[in-house]
Amino acid sequence: MAGDIIPIELRLTRGDFVTLWAPEWHEGDDEWEAFLGRDEDLYGFEAVAHLAAFIRNDSDNDLVDHPSWTVVSALAANELEPDDLHRFDLVGVPELVAEDPDSDVLGELAATFEMVQTLGDVCELSTVTAFFAGNPHLGSVGMGVEAYLGKDGQDLWDRIGTSIAKSWGAVIDAIDSVVTTPDVDSAAVDVAEAELLAAAENIVDVDDVSNDEESDDDDETDDETPDPIADAAAEESFWTTVGIDPIRIITSDETLYTLRCYIDDDPIFLGRAGTITVFGSERALARYLADDHDHELAKVSTYAEVQTAAVDGSLRIEVTDENVYVLPGLADDLADGPTVVDADQLDLAVELFTDAADFAEDDSVETALASSTPLGWFVSYTLEPDPNRLAPSAPFHVESEAWRELEREFEGRLRKE
Repeated sequence: MAGDIIPIELRLTRGDFVTLWAPEWHEGDDEWEAFLGRDEDLYGFEAVAHLAAFIRNDSDNDLVDHPSWTVVSALAANELEPDDLHRFDLVGVPELVAEDPDSDVLGELAATFEMVQTLGDVCELSTVTAFFAGNPHLGSVGMGVEAYLGKDGQDLWDRIGTSIAKSWGAVIDAIDSVVTTPDVDSAAVDVAEAELLAAAENIVDVDDVSNDEESDDDDETDDETPDPIADAAAEESFWTTVGIDPIRIITSDETLYTLRCYIDDDPIFLGRAGTITVFGSERALARYLADDHDHELAKVSTYAEVQTAAVDGSLRIEVTDENVYVLPGLADDLADGPTVVDADQLDLAVELFTDAADFAEDDSVETALASSTPLGWFVSYTLEPDPNRLAPSAPFHVESEAWRELEREFEGRLRKE
C-alpha cells in the first residue's frame, strides 16, 4: 500500500468492518500513528466499496495530513481490499485459545493482539490498555511453540485462556464502542462497486480456463473437476522455470516480500546498488512488478516473463517454506545458548544475511561469521553439531549482541515501497 496506509479488516461483535491504518510516520520531530476516523471515532465500513467511496470524497479525518493521503484516496477500489495478513478476527480469539498452541494459532494470536494493542493506544481505550498491562503473559504468543512445552508451558497456555475468558469480551466491547460508519454518497459507492466487479472479471483463474476448455470440447467428459494440487504445481513450475523466487521476511515489526535469484551462485535481489526493495504484501509486490523500474532483476533474462504475468494479472506470489525467513527471537535465543536456538531458523537467517551482503558487495557478514569470532564459532557449532568439538561456553551476550548488529545491518539494506 502506498506510503504505509494499510487497509485492514476487523471482525467485531457488531460485524466485519474495513478501515485504514497508518503505522508510525514522522513529521519533523513528531511521530504519529492513526486510523481512519475523526477525534474519538474510528470509521469502519461493511464493504470495501463504501470505504473507497468515503475516502474519495472526505477531507475531514485524521489521515488527511498523512503524506500519502492523496495517493491512497485515489486508488482503485480493489486496491483497498485488505490482504490476509491484515484481517483480524477479534471474535474468534476465544476459539483460538481453546485449541492447541501450534504455530498457526500462535501466529494469528500474536498478530491480533498486536493490532488490538495498537487500537487501544491510538484510540485511548483504557479498558484495552489495562487488559494488556495486567496480563503481560499474553506476550508469550510471539515466542513460538517452545514456550508452551512441558507442564510449565501448559500452565502458561491455561493462564492465557483464563485471561481471555475473563476479560476479552470487555476488550471487544471497548473497540465496538468507538467504531462508527459515516454516511457515504450512494453514487460514489456504485462507482466503486463497478470497479470491484471489473477487477474480479479480469482475474483469470486456472480453474475457470480449464472449465471453459471443457465446455468447448465435446470429446471431454462433463464430470472432470479441477485439481488444486495440479494448479499449485503449475504455479510452482512458473517460478522454477524462470529461476526467480518470491521470499518472505518476517522482522520484529512487519512481514515483507521481495524477489531473489542466483546467477552463477551470486544472489540478485529485487533492488539496486545493494539496497533490497521490499513490500508489505504479495499484492503490492505484484503491482510493482507490472511496471517498469530500474533494478538488478530487470537484467535477468527471464524477468520479462515475470513482468508479463504481472501485467496480464496471472502472476501469483507464492512463497515456499525454504524461502521464509523468520528473524524475531533469534538474538534472544542465542543469548540462552546453542541448545535453545532453532537451527533451521538460524541457518535460513544466515543465508539471508549473507546473500544480502553479497548483493551489496560487502564482506561484513562473512567477517562477523568467521570461525575465529565468538559469533562465528557459535553459529558453526549450532548448525554443524559435533560431540568432538568444543562447545561454546556461557555467557553468550557477546554472540547475541553481534547477531543483533547483523540483523540491524540487514534491515538497513531494505527499502520498503
